[in-house]
Amino acid sequence: MSVRNVALICVLTIFALSIAACGGAAAVAPRTITVAQSGQADIVGADSAALQKAAALLRPGDTLSIGPGTYRMDNSLFVPSGVTVRGVGRQTILLKNKGAQSPLLEDGDYGEWQLRVADPSGFRAGMGLTILDDASSSGWDVSVTTIQAVQGNLLRIKPMTLRDYNVQEKRARAQNTFPVLAVMEAEDVLLEDLIVDGNKAENQLLDGCRGGAIYMYLARNVTVRNCVARNYYGDGISFQITERIRVENCESYGHAGFGVHPGTGSDKPLVTGSKLHHNGEVGLFLCWRVRHGEFTGNVIEDNGRYGISIGHKDTDNLFTGNTIARNGFSGVYFRPETFANSGHRNTFRGNTLTDNGDPSRAYGFYVEPHAGHIVVEDNRFVDQRASAGGERFAVYKVAGAGPVNVASNKCEGRVAEFKEGARRAD
Repeated sequence: MSVRNVALICVLTIFALSIAACGGAAAVAPRTITVAQSGQADIVGADSAALQKAAALLRPGDTLSIGPGTYRMDNSLFVPSGVTVRGVGRQTILLKNKGAQSPLLEDGDYGEWQLRVADPSGFRAGMGLTILDDASSSGWDVSVTTIQAVQGNLLRIKPMTLRDYNVQEKRARAQNTFPVLAVMEAEDVLLEDLIVDGNKAENQLLDGCRGGAIYMYLARNVTVRNCVARNYYGDGISFQITERIRVENCESYGHAGFGVHPGTGSDKPLVTGSKLHHNGEVGLFLCWRVRHGEFTGNVIEDNGRYGISIGHKDTDNLFTGNTIARNGFSGVYFRPETFANSGHRNTFRGNTLTDNGDPSRAYGFYVEPHAGHIVVEDNRFVDQRASAGGERFAVYKVAGAGPVNVASNKCEGRVAEFKEGARRAD
């Protein structure tokens, strides 16, 4: 290489380093955007409109600081990528407003941007809205959107509807339901020190595929820390199609459905140090394709049916150091699936399971076909209830389920370690 070429390379290198240095110097420092109900703040207000106005100001690296008080939510607080949303301990409450609903006057077809409703009086611009009918009333079949304008009985919405909703035969309707705190198509987010209240008594059902008190969808690297989710007519903390969601030191209770609901292809979740209790169905519900998760040091108790439910392709998860107590049918339930789609290779170590089920049908683990290669070892099973009658098992395996390795567990009181037998009614 000639001396001239070497000199040219050195000049270009110095020029590139100078540009990089200038760019670094020009980088914008992280900011804190404040919301308060009175006094000095960037945004003063006490509702979802004020919170969303503040969220629109956020850039990656920023923090949205929400002051103490109850904020009335007509729509979601949509959180963008790269930010922190922080309340003031247990003093900041996002409370869903009383819901409104109305039948549709005409079918809501796929791709609609407007809907005619029989009673528009409960709706206003900015509200979150769910469209459904009797056939498409749950899961991914409902459409969740926002009202852009109300013109007589016409609601203009965005985004568009995602299914056909039939008035004549299936009672198509619109209702003011939505996820309260939402991280959607975003990443690198921290939610911290907030209470999110779904106001279950004054609202309609929206299940965890499209909603929840705290909801993540198509999201990566989101941490929910020191938060409370309570009283949602659906699920508490739900995350769907996600990677590396962390739920740390949270409480989720009083929901109609599930306390925490990872699902629809959620990889490497972590739920730790959290209390999931008094939910209508399940404390921790692994839905579809929850893989390589860790669930450790949680208290899962007093849920209506199961403490933990595992099913469709929920594989290779680890459960350690959890307390699972007084859940309605069993502490842990493996749902029935085909062999290919079962919840294989899940491991339970160092957990304590106490008084799950009722005395006539008490199960620590209940394993349906065809889940297998399940490890249940070094756990403690306790049943000290004095009621006569009924059999109580640490692990009950339905004939046709796969191999379950039961080893080195401690059983206290009236509980036998293992039985394989016919299916029993839930």
